[in-house]
Amino acid sequence: MPRFHFDAPDWRPPQRGLFIDRWGTLLELPVNGWTSRFSDTRFTRGAVDALFRASHAGIAIYLVGNVNPVAFGEQSVAEWQTFQSELHAALRDGGVKLTRDYSCTDNPAGQKPHDVDSVYLLPNTGAMYHAAQTDGISLRHSVVIGDSSVELVAGWRAGCRTAGVRTGLAVRDRTFEVDPDIAGESMASVIRDILARVSVSA
Repeated sequence: MPRFHFDAPDWRPPQRGLFIDRWGTLLELPVNGWTSRFSDTRFTRGAVDALFRASHAGIAIYLVGNVNPVAFGEQSVAEWQTFQSELHAALRDGGVKLTRDYSCTDNPAGQKPHDVDSVYLLPNTGAMYHAAQTDGISLRHSVVIGDSSVELVAGWRAGCRTAGVRTGLAVRDRTFEVDPDIAGESMASVIRDILARVSVSA
C-alpha cells in the first residue's frame, strides 16, 4: 500500500512589519528638514501611542530613512548617534518595542567616508529584505509609511503595501511618481486603519 505524505498547512498568521519614516512621519518636520538635537523635536500627534498599539499587537516596528546630514557632513556621527539613542529611549519609554533601526548615513554623493552606496539607502530595498530574511517578515503583509515618494517607492519595489501621510512633505516631493495603497492624515491614523484591517482579517 503506497504511503502519501501531506504537509500540514501553516495556519499561523503572517508576521507583519511596519517600516516607519522619521522626519515628517514619526517626527514633525523642522523648517530646514532636520535638527541635531532630539530635545528640539516633537512626535507627530498620536504617533507613540499608535506604535505602542501596533507593537503590542505583534507587529514588528522598524525605522527607515536616509540620514543625509551625516552623509553630506552637516551633522557629525556623534551627534547623530546621540539623537538616535535618545529617540530610541523615548520610544521605549512610550512602551514601543522597536525591532530594528535601518537608518542610513551613506550616500554616493556625500563626503568621505560616507560617499558610498548602501542597500539601506532609500529607495533601495535592503531594509525590507533584511527584515524578511532575519525576522521572517512577510513583505506583502507589511506596510511602509512615509511622507515622501522616496520611502514609498522603496516599499513598492520590495512588495510591501505603502501608506502616504499628509504630514511633513505630504508626498508632494515629486521625486518619484507614486500612488500609495493607503492615504491618511497622519501616521497615527494610518496605523489605526491598519490595525482595524488586521483585526477584521484575523
